Amino acid sequence: KIIDGILIVNKSYPLPKDYVPTNTYKNAAGLNYCTTCIDKEAYEKYKEMKADATALGLNIWIQSGYRSYSLQESLYNKYVNRDGKVAADTYSARPGHSEHQTGYALDIVDKNYTSKDTFTTSEAFNWMKDNAYKFGFILRYQEEKESVTGTNFESWHYRYVGTKVAKYIYENNITFDEYY
Repeated sequence: KIIDGILIVNKSYPLPKDYVPTNTYKNAAGLNYCTTCIDKEAYEKYKEMKADATALGLNIWIQSGYRSYSLQESLYNKYVNRDGKVAADTYSARPGHSEHQTGYALDIVDKNYTSKDTFTTSEAFNWMKDNAYKFGFILRYQEEKESVTGTNFESWHYRYVGTKVAKYIYENNITFDEYY
């Protein structure tokens, strides 16, 4: 589904199994799980954001970018086998329902990343949640908004939506789901 020129992908709006983003860099440095990679505009804005963070002594990097349908299927099935479907659905997208497949989602962490908890309490996360919108990124799964998004809080999951929409979401303290 596309709203305001933004591709919407979530538990209700899946992508086709064969969807592959087209406006991308091939094998951009530093992206794990990358065969097609992320949207060119999103990657350029990420590099600007990284430069600003670096100037402040923060070392952010992309831990995960693009994921194909088949990779997401493998990850999701691993989580279902480990924790069961109900639990897995709170923290992992089903295949075709992952924003990573769009080329617009990035898992961004800092140099000290060892677990989800260490990034959530980091200086880099505090800077990201207050500044990512300036570069067109939103914290996709906000704390205490799980009932709206249907997904647990993820301090590392950022979605590129462009600066206008990101600013609106940030200033109104809403989720992407509430926006569209």
